Amino acid sequence: MPDSDLFPAVRRLVAGALDPAVARDSLIDHLATRILDLGAEDAPAMRQSILASGGDPSTSETAVRAAIGDALYEHGLSIERVGPTLAPHVREWTAPRPAQLEPLQISPRSLAGPEDLEDQYDVIVVGSGAGGGIAAKTLAEAGWRVLIIERGTLPERSSLLTEHLHTPRAASGQFPNSGPGRTSEERQVVFPSDQLRTVRASDPLWNNNAITIGGGTRVYGAQAWRFTPRDFTMASTYGVPDGSSLADWPITYRDLEPYYTRIEQELGVSGGPSRDPWDGPRSAPLPMGPLPASPISTRLERAAQRLGVSTQPVPLLINTRPYGGRAACIQCSQCVGFDCPVGARAGSHNTTLPAALQTGNAILLPDTQASRILVGRDGQAHGVDLVGERDGRIWRRTIATGSVVLAAGAIETARLLLDSADDYHPTGLGNHSDQVGRHLQGHAYGGASALFAEEVVDLRGPGPVISTSDFRHGNDGVVGGGILANEFVPTPASTQRYLYETGLINADTALGSPAMERAMLRFARVMGPVQEVTMSQSRVTLDRARTDRIGRSIVRLEGSLHPEDLRGRDLLSDRATAWLRSAGAAEVRPMPTLEGPTPPSGGQHQAGTCRMGTDPATSVVTPEGRVWGHENIVIADGSTHVTNGGVNPVLTILANALRISEGLVNSS
Repeated sequence: MPDSDLFPAVRRLVAGALDPAVARDSLIDHLATRILDLGAEDAPAMRQSILASGGDPSTSETAVRAAIGDALYEHGLSIERVGPTLAPHVREWTAPRPAQLEPLQISPRSLAGPEDLEDQYDVIVVGSGAGGGIAAKTLAEAGWRVLIIERGTLPERSSLLTEHLHTPRAASGQFPNSGPGRTSEERQVVFPSDQLRTVRASDPLWNNNAITIGGGTRVYGAQAWRFTPRDFTMASTYGVPDGSSLADWPITYRDLEPYYTRIEQELGVSGGPSRDPWDGPRSAPLPMGPLPASPISTRLERAAQRLGVSTQPVPLLINTRPYGGRAACIQCSQCVGFDCPVGARAGSHNTTLPAALQTGNAILLPDTQASRILVGRDGQAHGVDLVGERDGRIWRRTIATGSVVLAAGAIETARLLLDSADDYHPTGLGNHSDQVGRHLQGHAYGGASALFAEEVVDLRGPGPVISTSDFRHGNDGVVGGGILANEFVPTPASTQRYLYETGLINADTALGSPAMERAMLRFARVMGPVQEVTMSQSRVTLDRARTDRIGRSIVRLEGSLHPEDLRGRDLLSDRATAWLRSAGAAEVRPMPTLEGPTPPSGGQHQAGTCRMGTDPATSVVTPEGRVWGHENIVIADGSTHVTNGGVNPVLTILANALRISEGLVNSS
């Protein structure tokens, strides 16, 4: 149906969804046009939900109302789009003013182009996120000539601050400004059962990890948890459940502890002191104290005491005071999914990458992919094929190298090893035992949403202030577990979605009405990731019969969560529900129980596709991160994780990347 024919129906839906206090004709026309534009550009599901409604202005379909709310709050709050309840909060619940912005430490002038490439480097680092940034800094400071390649670019900063629907956490189906964009290749996903689906990069099934300079650390939530000693010995602690490939790490917490401490001190972690009953010994306290308490954290603290649950501040890679040459957090209402306006959040783009470039030994080449690693008959890497796009034209170049460090994320790192098959390694590099791509894992989340009788939202970010680690282990009938913490300050668009989708507000409640706006200020969530029980059937493979626009094979994702993961997820939801009820919530909605099979688990916490071990028959890399049979190919991202903890894994990625990259230097 042409947009001109659909416009009257969409306009009726918009008018019916808005409260009369905000339903001006000019706004209705604008929102109807914008919804059609968004549906045409990025989100066909949005258009389909509109079409399915038949243009009935009395429809109460959650998807339609949520889509209208997305457009209404596309850039946060504005005075002409809110009623009297939210009017006092317009300035707080939107992007910080430009006067507050600190300049980025990397600018377009810092970046190299294809014409700047030399014929050979000591090492090529693939990926500029957490692991790649650490590796680049370590190697450049050791005097190595380093080429860092990044598939993404340096997006306009204003877009990362103001466009709420184009963040990786938005549920509107748009492509995130932090990548991947609409030119990204499709992926294949086997779900449900044996059904093969082709999905775009804006679909959650694509399992997106940010593709930009700094990778996920450019827009992440920066929760900086250590894994516990038991997280490294899951199989020894719990046994191996039926259908699982659960295993112990070949290294221990004690091996990684010095690197955890160095990362915490060098990049700056706030929080503490730890009251995690499962925590291992620490050689130094965190360098910064926590963020101030909030209305919801105060309620949750009192409730935890009543329940006999221990709590602690959430550890964050966010400055609570000036540290490392970066400013302190201003506690704006935008954090996860957005650029940090003052650089208080430690990401590769404002810590390790600038440090690598400042040595004069490294260059950073954006908008470039490694399409193949070239190895000799002896398995040693000697070059990398690069491909990129400039001024609408594809360019290609082969660069010689002494070593390769892979840090492109669990899916793309496995893809590159598989895509580098040759006559001597017909199934891919490091894949003689069919292990590359297996044990794909991410994090399933448990939790609950709640509505309080009074306002609990103070719009002071980042949001997570209080947590409990009691449920990481020791749960009867559950393998592992996870932490629980209060959630990040959601965007206005996300908040109205949560309220509709959880049923905490009636589906026919008008947007901009006093009832909706009051609910937006009385909403809270407690959430946490569950440690997944790995399975070899969860994996990354390639469809070599199909290629993307630069000639690379298409990724295929297979697998599901294990039944133990679903039990762990339900446990966290039950505990979150009890915590919120004890905190005085008027209504609580636990996350719905899932039944398997589920889609493959990856996403922003993806890990495990090149697990480390001591036996090349069951692992891809050695304990030192070297690919079996290819000694000068090293992996420094979450791919090496044997298990992924019941916490955000970035601190472990950073610490392990430091250990592995220093090992590469010391062995040269």
